[in-house]
Amino acid sequence: PAYRIRTERLVVRCWSPADAPLLVDAMKASAAHLRPWMPWAQDEPKPLNDKLALLREFRGKFDLGQDFVYAILDAAESRALLECGAIEIGYWVHVAEQGKGYITESTAALVRVAFELLDYRRVEIRNDPRNVRSGAVPRRLGFALEGTKRRCIGSDASGWQDAQMWTMLREELPSSPAAAVAFEAYDVIGRPLLRRSTSGETPRMTAP
Repeated sequence: PAYRIRTERLVVRCWSPADAPLLVDAMKASAAHLRPWMPWAQDEPKPLNDKLALLREFRGKFDLGQDFVYAILDAAESRALLECGAIEIGYWVHVAEQGKGYITESTAALVRVAFELLDYRRVEIRNDPRNVRSGAVPRRLGFALEGTKRRCIGSDASGWQDAQMWTMLREELPSSPAAAVAFEAYDVIGRPLLRRSTSGETPRMTAP
């Protein structure tokens, strides 16, 4: 997978345990904002050692190819702005960074990486139907709403919740708004994998 992706404003990369203080700061600011939508946020913010353990787990699964959870940081990599998962795309955003288009920008880049680098045939996004802002992201990027899965997301605080299922197929990418988002992708040691501005450009790739 791509360990590091650069977009116009963001760095999208594999979490490192060294990022734990950034994640703690983001959770302290954003936990109350996230609790209505994210079951895991019910007991946030957690202590630094808990975040260290979590990010070690994320990195281990990333290296083993089991799951790909990305940190989305500012260009200087000094603040954790949001987080995305890449197998089934999910996201949360820092409460102070809402409305800036960061989720749309980073999600579009991950969609392009999934189709153009990893050769996925289908990408899924799901969201709580009550979270209108979250559902606006896949709609804006050209995903199709396949339907609503009933009572499939559970949490102790709010019980079982419905989830809208949004999908995009590989052949739908070129005509979608996601195809217009530029990105550069790099492997674990910084070698370029893909560089794209629009879906019509030929990728520049390097030999392994």
